[in-house]
Amino acid sequence: MSYAIRAEGLVKKFGDTTALGGVDLEVPAGKVVGVLGPNGAGKTTAVRILATLLRPDAGHATVGGYDVVKDPVRVRGMIGLTGQYASVDEDLSGLENLMLIGRLLDLSRQNARARANELLEQFELTDAATRSVKTYSGGMRRRIDLAASLVGRPHVLYLDEPTTGLDPHARNEVWGVVRRLVAEGSTVLLTTQYLEEADQLADRITVFDHGLVVADGRSDELKRRVGGQTLQVRPTLIADLDAVERILAELTGFEPARDNDTGLLTVPTSDPLLLSTLVRKLDDAGITADELALRLPSLDEVFLALTGNPSPEGSLV
Repeated sequence: MSYAIRAEGLVKKFGDTTALGGVDLEVPAGKVVGVLGPNGAGKTTAVRILATLLRPDAGHATVGGYDVVKDPVRVRGMIGLTGQYASVDEDLSGLENLMLIGRLLDLSRQNARARANELLEQFELTDAATRSVKTYSGGMRRRIDLAASLVGRPHVLYLDEPTTGLDPHARNEVWGVVRRLVAEGSTVLLTTQYLEEADQLADRITVFDHGLVVADGRSDELKRRVGGQTLQVRPTLIADLDAVERILAELTGFEPARDNDTGLLTVPTSDPLLLSTLVRKLDDAGITADELALRLPSLDEVFLALTGNPSPEGSLV
């Protein structure tokens, strides 16, 4: 397998604080790796090292085969970085912003304009090309910011909480852009405060905690590692709750958790055939259900189990 990013034993200290305590990280070429972790876990520090903005105290890392310490100029020529906040000039138009970045990257005026127009079309911003960025919606601002990071045609893109503060519609717009970039061959390292975002976009997820990697794998692998499946049943008639509770206890050997307000019963299970068995039991008892589902733990539950931290919006950096 070809890796766009490889880091081994990264250590970074700030005074008495250890931000990274020996981090290993691998990002396959053409894939999205999501990095999750609570405040102070070391995610941003790792990204800054990989972007050549910080030097590690120990360990080493390569991007596209180039060492981030020995060949920082080559690394910078391969990467694009989009942070939490828009880095474009709001008083300039979208076209002017992209052309300015192109000129700073030593493109001729003609080539800078051509690249700007190409990106405006790709990000569906052509109609707003000559408007000042301060008139853009939140989703449009994030798209122009992403476009700005792609002017130099980077092979690797670092996205640091790219949808922070966006409404669900604008967030979906940005997700669509990221999916298109990956489909075209880009490699993405994504840090996010939204666990749903990592679930939706990331091929693999790496969880940081206290400067260390505490878990790594596909979303479904992490969910299975934390625990088995959960069976949820909501009988149509509230009067059937007791009967369904007894059936679940007999089938699983566990006392189901019961929510009398919603009428929902939940019980852990590791038996993939339990659902079909339960359906037969309910049918024999003449009981119907409005909800009947077998699910893995959510990524939020995985995060809590791995780090001991809840994951409300805004808590991850």
